Formats: sequence, structure tokens, C-alpha cells
Amino acid sequence: MSLAMSLSERLSEYASSLAYGDLGETVIKEAKKRLLDAIGCAIGAYGETPVKAARRLAEKGYPGSASTLLGTKRKTTPDMATFVNGAMVRYFDFNDTYLSKEPGHPSDNIPACLATAEMEGRSGKDLLLAIVLAYEIQCRLCDAADLRHRGWDHVCYGLVSGALASGRLLGLSREQLSQAVNISLNSHLAMRQVRAGGLSMWKGFSFSNASRNAVFSAFLAREGMTGPSPVFEGEMGFFNQVSGRFQLDIRSFGGKGKGFKLEETFVKFYPAEYHAQTAIWAALDLRKQIGGDPAKRIAFVGIETHEAGYTILAKDPEKWAPETRETADHSLPYIVAMALLEGKVDNETYSARKLKDPEVREFMKRVIVKEDKALTAAYPGSISNRITVKLDDGKTLVKQVDVPTGHPKNPMTEVEIERKFRLLTKGILKESQVEKVKGFVRTIEKQKDVSQLFESCVVKP
Repeated sequence: MSLAMSLSERLSEYASSLAYGDLGETVIKEAKKRLLDAIGCAIGAYGETPVKAARRLAEKGYPGSASTLLGTKRKTTPDMATFVNGAMVRYFDFNDTYLSKEPGHPSDNIPACLATAEMEGRSGKDLLLAIVLAYEIQCRLCDAADLRHRGWDHVCYGLVSGALASGRLLGLSREQLSQAVNISLNSHLAMRQVRAGGLSMWKGFSFSNASRNAVFSAFLAREGMTGPSPVFEGEMGFFNQVSGRFQLDIRSFGGKGKGFKLEETFVKFYPAEYHAQTAIWAALDLRKQIGGDPAKRIAFVGIETHEAGYTILAKDPEKWAPETRETADHSLPYIVAMALLEGKVDNETYSARKLKDPEVREFMKRVIVKEDKALTAAYPGSISNRITVKLDDGKTLVKQVDVPTGHPKNPMTEVEIERKFRLLTKGILKESQVEKVKGFVRTIEKQKDVSQLFESCVVKP
């Protein structure tokens, strides 16, 4: 691999050379867990208002439609299927996470892989390879450079991972893969405003839109379209305009006996932004110790967190009076307050009724959040939150959690993933469908195409 090649060319060479035989048993097992988790998140969000709006747009019909909208028998173009299905995976903020210089949600790539694999009639092995590839590319880019402090959204990296993964499924040549990256990355950059202040419905659509554009770019490249080059290194390219300069040692990427980044990603146990996961565990532990009515007994709640936890989840005034689900699941004071008050955090935690509950708002006035530099220094090796609760009798309770369930150091088991899938799809899929989806994912490497997976996910009216 020549260092004289541009970064997009080197990434494309890696993408085209990676083979299913390069994947070990561990990454295949973990990829299946991520796939089932993503599908559960998607089906769980089937009936949510923004998802229905996106599905209505896609259902208008396009000639040659070939990719299925999850939960239905209806097909649309692969880019539109990617957009809708991606929004479903992301909507509950319950899908997986990767934390490094830049945070991200790598399973956001799975809908692009599914849509393209279905259209092209690819096998289960092809799908698994594309998923692992997408995770590898996005996570390596997250390791390389911080975007959020420069005002750009992490989904910019999905423009690269999505183009390469879908392009691989489309059978693009190395040159075409490079052009897909050039087109995608130059044309569809996303600003960080999507995650600042009060959060809108678009928070859950930002990556699915990036993936939609990545898939479209791959199709353009297959037809011979070329894109701006060198898209990373050029005078007006990504390095100078967005990320700053960075180096990627592609020889260290997964394969040929080296582990893959997918194995280092984090699965969520609770539907909340990942930096709040340890805070939830800490709050639930403290609640067990309090006794009586927490709303009456708790006089003060202090949350000490790392920089990302403070900046993303507590800095903005809107996080202290969340008006939308999107803002609430990114609000550390709200999430901790609800864990203490109710002893749980689930999708009902973010209902309109609870967001407007005056007792909850009043309780949040007892909460303070501040950054602890020591916790910041340990990040992202640990994602620590420390909670101090002072009670009405003067007693003080303190709990710190460094690594939540679902972290690579404390991974969720296959049984726990299946339990989460069942919880998300309860009342939406029949028991027979649940078993079919689980069985398909368990044996996906033996499947000749992915269409059966979509057939098993059809939501009955």
C-alpha cells in the first residue's frame, strides 16, 4: 500500500481487499449481536411520529424500488430505505456507541448495509463483512480526529464508512470506491448544531441522512461519476476545512489476525446517551439505599462527570428544562432525576407527560452537574459518573460507576441482547416472528440472501 496514494484511495484499497475469511469467530459473534440489537431498536421505533413521517415520504414509490422498509412489505430505493430504516435504528437513542476522540454510533451503518445487500441479492456473509468494514472505518476515523469541538457532527465519518460498505456490496472497483468516498464526503457535511441546545427530531435522522447520501454516492460511482479529489488532503479538503490533519495507519486495521473495532464498541443497556449510562447505574444503586419516597427524602443531588458528559448532557440551559424526547435523552440532570424518582429508565421515561411533570421539574432544581478533571483524564477508558445524594436527615450517599453493562470491559451477553430485542419488539412483533429474526441472525452466515429477515419483521396492522 503506497503512502503516495490519497487517504480515500488507501481506505478503498483496504475495503476492497478485506475478505470474509479475514473475520474471526469473535467479531462474527459480536456482529450478530449488533445486528439483532439494531433491528430491535428499529422495530421498537416503528410507530413513532418522526419515523412515520419519513416512511410516508418513502412510500410514495419510485420506479425500480428494491429495498424494503423495515416493518413493512413495501419497497423503495436503497437510499430512501437507508434513510427510513436508519432513523428507526437511531430514534430511541438505544443503539450502540463508540467513544474516542470523536464519539459515534457505528450501528447507524447497518441500515445502509441491509438496503444495499437486499437490492444486490447478497449473502449473509457479504452482509456481515460489510457491517464489520463499516464499523472499522468509522471507528478508526473517530480515533483519528475530534470533530465535535470544531463544530461538526460525528456523522461526517459515516459518509466515508457508508460509502465504502455499500460500495463493497455493490461490487465497486477500488477506483469506484475511492470516487464514492470523494463524492459523499465533499457534498454532505453535517454541523454539530444538531446536538447543541434543544434537540429536534433531526437528531435521530442526521446519520441516516448521511448514510442515504453515502449510498447514493456509491451508486453514482458505479455509473462512472467522479468526485473532488484529493477530498481529504486538498487545499479546500476535509483536513483544512473540517478535521485538521491526521494520520491513519491502515496497516493496523482489522484482518490478517488483527482484531476489529466492532469488538470494542459499546451496547446500551438503557435508552439514553451513552455518557449517561454509568450515571443511571449509580443513581439506581443509590435509590435502593435511600428508603422511603425519594422525592421527599432527597435534598440535594450532585453529579460529577467527565468533559463529554458535561458538555453534551448538561452545559446547555435546554438540558435543564427538556421539552422534547431528543433533548431529554441527552439531559444528564433529567435522566438522573428520573432514575432516582422512578427506579428505572426506559422509553416511557421520555413521555410528554413526564417531561411536563411539575414535580420532576421541581426536583431537578435540587440537581447540580460539574466536570471532574480526574474523570475527564480517565476518559474514554472509563466513562465515569459520580453521584452524591444528601438526604433530609443529613445523611450523604455517594456512588461512582466507571464502566456500565454493555461496555467491552463488561459486555452484554447474547441472552441479554435477546432480552433487549424482545423488550423492544413486545406488542409489535408476534412471538413467532421474534424467534424467526433471532434464528436468522444466529445463522446469518449460512443465509443466501437477506430478504427473509425483512419478511420476518413485518408489523401487522
